[in-house]
Amino acid sequence: MKFLGLMLAAAAAQAHYTFPRLVVNGVPEDKDWSVTRRTKNDQSKQGIENPTSADIRCYTSTTAANVATVPAGSTIHYVSTQQVNHPGPTQYYLAKVPAGSSATKWDGSGAVWFKFFTTMPTMDNNKQLTWPGQNSYVTVNATIPTDVPDGEYLLRVEHIALHMAMQANKAQFYLSCSQIKITGGGNGTPGPLVSLPGAYKSTDPGILVNLNAIQASAYQPPGPKVWSS
Repeated sequence: MKFLGLMLAAAAAQAHYTFPRLVVNGVPEDKDWSVTRRTKNDQSKQGIENPTSADIRCYTSTTAANVATVPAGSTIHYVSTQQVNHPGPTQYYLAKVPAGSSATKWDGSGAVWFKFFTTMPTMDNNKQLTWPGQNSYVTVNATIPTDVPDGEYLLRVEHIALHMAMQANKAQFYLSCSQIKITGGGNGTPGPLVSLPGAYKSTDPGILVNLNAIQASAYQPPGPKVWSS
């Protein structure tokens, strides 16, 4: 029985993941957690189940040593420590660092986050909802908006695993925040701006959802609308 318990624990750990390395235009950061903030689930790989927890912002991470230069219009994604095998959306947010602070110090508090990318599901041949990037070892690609103003930002990625989301507080959030400096941007006014925590509730239809009971087009990603410049 003890051996079986160890086997089950190992299998559960393999189903969880972190995103320790940002990739910009095909070039990854030098090493894990170099510009991406090391999350407190670095070892456990556990997801967040309470979307109103303070962890939902950057998973109580320690600041990273470096800041990545990211030209506006760049293609970005993250390397995952395990296969992103659960159904659910991948979403990307940005928050501009206030004047007088630095991406290596700022905590991202307040109504400062805007969403610039999300994914929607399709129905596969087995009549199951499936999302872009599912069963991959990297998160799905997104593009930094060309009209986003220059400056230092926190870049946040999240994958929301919905395989148990028919029960309250059973959706699992896997996320990371990276320290970046956007160059060559524009004069856009990103929004709507939201706080994290604050943007999500446990009862949001994109968080508390039975994937066996909805059509792909009916899924509603949680959080604000995607900013379109």
